[in-house]
Amino acid sequence: MDTTLLLTGALVLALLLQFPLRNRRDGVSLQLAEIERRQRLIMDHLGIVDRGPALPGVRDHLARGDKIKAIKAYREATGVDLRTAKEAVEAIAEGR
Repeated sequence: MDTTLLLTGALVLALLLQFPLRNRRDGVSLQLAEIERRQRLIMDHLGIVDRGPALPGVRDHLARGDKIKAIKAYREATGVDLRTAKEAVEAIAEGR
């Protein structure tokens, strides 16, 4: 009985300790996203074009008009998700 109560208490305490950490990470992610958004606005306003890292194949695929292969190459080179890769490739295609 005492062991069960002790284990239950430890489990509840462990769960409670995880919530503030998770919220903190989410807050940091939101702050980072906001900083990146503002940076993009500033760069767009100033007309700065970020060529970004050398992405093997991405520009070649875009030059041939194959956007899907360009997105795939971007994902393989950077490891980002599909939506992020699509947005990045579209920005590259537009010259941003």
